[in-house]
Amino acid sequence: MLYDHVADLELEIESFDLEQRERDTSSGFTRATTIVSLHGDGETGRGEDVTYDNDAHETLNGRTMAFQITGEYSLDEFSAQLSEIDFFLDEDPNQSIFRNYRQWAFESAALDLALKQAETNLADRLGQTYEPVRFVVSTRLEEPPTGDRVLDWLDRNPELEFKLDPTSEWTTEVIERLAATDAVRTLDLKGQYHGTTVDQPADPALYERIIEGFPEALIEDPELNDETRPLFEGQEARVTWDYPIRSVETVERLPWEPEWLNIKPSRFGSVQSLFATIDYCRDHDIQMFGGGQFELDVGREHIHAIASLFYPNAPNDVAPKAYNDPDPSGDLPTSPLPAPTDPQGLAWQ
Repeated sequence: MLYDHVADLELEIESFDLEQRERDTSSGFTRATTIVSLHGDGETGRGEDVTYDNDAHETLNGRTMAFQITGEYSLDEFSAQLSEIDFFLDEDPNQSIFRNYRQWAFESAALDLALKQAETNLADRLGQTYEPVRFVVSTRLEEPPTGDRVLDWLDRNPELEFKLDPTSEWTTEVIERLAATDAVRTLDLKGQYHGTTVDQPADPALYERIIEGFPEALIEDPELNDETRPLFEGQEARVTWDYPIRSVETVERLPWEPEWLNIKPSRFGSVQSLFATIDYCRDHDIQMFGGGQFELDVGREHIHAIASLFYPNAPNDVAPKAYNDPDPSGDLPTSPLPAPTDPQGLAWQ
């Protein structure tokens, strides 16, 4: 089991600090995250809280004395202690999954620190090798949708691949234009999101256009009901799941055994839950690819490192953070990302 390789890592935390990051994104919103830095034995381990609530980051950064995490632990002991802490300080987060995001920030920082204190990295600890990481670019189309944004990207780099978020405004003509590029690898229907700014209610007509228009692409997170489920009969192998996936139990509750899953480490909260789910996917021949959360800092490196070890050749939605800028410029990294030459801790360098 993967977790057995890291559970007993020794961890010494002498102090910690939090630092908020903020940046406009290509999806039209201002992203805020918090960098968690744990210090001990001359080393620093870092993680990133990707909670989608800018006010919650302000609250956390203003009340760091509300909890204490210094001391000596094994990684497993530290994880157990984190599970007992209310990092939202007696306030209910806007979405319950935010609790996992915040715990992951501290757990990933602890794993990073423990590996550095042991003078190793995650690949060596697991007896594996970092591999180059294939990535796709995730973007939403302009309004009204035309497909020009994707074509502009391809003019810049014809080798790019894409993950796109269809909406009910996508016409047959737009779909045909995008399909003709042969560059779309995943289409995220956002049907599992409820009460968020990216909700896309079940739309049988849209689902049918997507299924027929992109016969080779993966289709993510449909909302299944009496009208939409029949559309996926015979298409189950193309369906991948993202938002519901946060533990082995959530995988087992899916409507059928999947052939693909989107793995976003922050959704799992703990290293143990993430590694147990990866173990489960390997045991059940479920293919995986990585997903991102508009990370602004070290969190992006972490998802690169994990993708590199477990699903390097998949259509990973982990494009370097420069691709999320409102107006990306300069020489952007190309896919695949080269493996690090001198990795330390959990970071990808």
